[in-house]
Amino acid sequence: MFLVCLSSTYLKTDNGKSELDSLLSAIACDDKNALSKLYTLTSAAVYSFALSILRNEEDAKDVLQDTFVTVYRQASGYCPRGNPMAWILTIAKNLCLMQLRQRKKTADTPLEDLAFSLAAPEGVSTEDKLVIEGCLNRLTGEERQIVILHAVAGIKHREIAKLLDLALPTVLSKYNRALKKMRKMLN
Repeated sequence: MFLVCLSSTYLKTDNGKSELDSLLSAIACDDKNALSKLYTLTSAAVYSFALSILRNEEDAKDVLQDTFVTVYRQASGYCPRGNPMAWILTIAKNLCLMQLRQRKKTADTPLEDLAFSLAAPEGVSTEDKLVIEGCLNRLTGEERQIVILHAVAGIKHREIAKLLDLALPTVLSKYNRALKKMRKMLN
């Protein structure tokens, strides 16, 4: 399926997770180069996640920046026991919720902005991006978030459930429903 080409497969591997753990440890020791590398590896997933919640490009960019400032400040408190990407996305989620409360708005961003912001590797054609956009257009907000978190950020369903405050069966059913919708659109 074409969403596989979107996934950050490296972040899903044990090597990717241990590299993120190492980078967070280096950031805790005030290594700004480690922060830069962490940003390079994870910013697309963080931005896509923030955009899926806030549905406003400028707000999502603000949250992206604030997320990495917070990561830099709180890296010393990070305990490498789980998925480091889930820790980063939890920071982003909390910042998004604060942003929504502060501004009391949910301005819509066209879904094509979301689709084109996803971390697509080199070689993904414009036609494929349009197909992705069309598929994402037909998903509900929660389905879209779950697909992005799982396919782009490599977060496990159990961690998505915690991140979105949903029951695991709900996350699994919404993910499977989203995949069925996308498959149906492609046939």
